[in-house]
Parts: sequence; structure tokens; C-alpha cells
Amino acid sequence: MSSARGRFIAFEGGEGAGKSTQARLLAEALRARGIDVVVTREPGGTPGAEAIRSLLLAPPGAEGWMPQAEALLFAAARADHLAHLIRPALARGTWVVCDRFVDSSRAYQGGAGGLGDDAILALHEFGSEGMRPDAVILLEGSEEALAARLAARGNDADAIEGRPAEYHRAVAAAFRALAEGDPQGFARIDAVGTPEDVHTRIMFAIAGLLP
Repeated sequence: MSSARGRFIAFEGGEGAGKSTQARLLAEALRARGIDVVVTREPGGTPGAEAIRSLLLAPPGAEGWMPQAEALLFAAARADHLAHLIRPALARGTWVVCDRFVDSSRAYQGGAGGLGDDAILALHEFGSEGMRPDAVILLEGSEEALAARLAARGNDADAIEGRPAEYHRAVAAAFRALAEGDPQGFARIDAVGTPEDVHTRIMFAIAGLLP
């Protein structure tokens, strides 16, 4: 067990950007360097947060969640995830690689959902003490390329994936604005190409964090 605090790396981006694949490849690369790693996701990662994930991705009513309720549910899942998985892992020296974190709420509910950044950040401050990752990897690609990747999966879309193209364009624009407003806080990575090529770009971007 390491006495040093672990590092926290979050993957962000729209649907089909390859976050899950790249999180797995990064974890494998870190383990090859002798680093203890846990891979997790949002919403989810703990029993409580996974229960909230089910509510979010398959809403119980025909109309789905109103934006405010959706944002509150994401914030509640994140608070549980941080308290029961992320913070304990970091404290024992384990690195945490997470598929989505607060910047997804900022882009989806704050940007595309119209709630605004201040509301999302206020929820995050209350529920999670404003916790930020050590690195945010934003995977970006053209709408056509990411849509083709999604179609190739052949999976049924969940309540958020299945929203109109205009919504997902607004999400992409919100992510872009967040990254442009905080260039030191985001590593913007071209997500188009083979998984190995994208992984190489990511390893270069986080080289400064590696021991």
C-alpha cells in the first residue's frame, strides 16, 4: 500500500467518444507500470450510485425527469460515489480512472439542459465539496464519426443517448466551451482513429502525472 495519494483521472465527451475503451486501456497501461488502479463510472460505481443510474437511464415515468430533478440525481450519485469509492481509493494510494465526472453534468444538464453552469457547480460544491480530478481527458470527434461509432454498437439507446441530435450538438458545444475556458484543466484529445492511436495521444497528454 502506497502512502502517497493516488491520482484521479476523468474521461469526458459525448456519446460514442470511446470513453469506456480508453479508460480500460489507460488502466492497463498504469498497471503495467506497477500502479494500483480502480476503474469506475458515473453515474454509478457504488451500490447507491448504481441504483440512481438505473433511475436516470430508465426513468420510471413516460415523460422522464425534468432537468432540475435529473441534475439533483446526478449530484446525489456523485456524492455517494466520492464518499464510498473515489476518496477512499485515493487516500490509500490507488489511482482512480473514471468514465465521466462533474464536467458531464456541466455539459449535459448545465449546457444542453439549460440549467447553467452556476447551478451545477453549486450542487457539486454542496454534495462533493467541489472535488476536481487531477486530469480531465476530453475526447472529441466529428458528429458523423461519433454517430457512426454509436450505430456500430447496435445497442438500444438509453434515455440520454436517445435524445435528439440537437441535444447532443449542444452537449458537444458545452464541452468545447468548458475546455476553451479552462485550457489548463482539460486535455483535449482527438477521439477519431484506432483505439491504440487515441491511447497514445492520452499517454502523451498525462505524461506529467506519471511517476
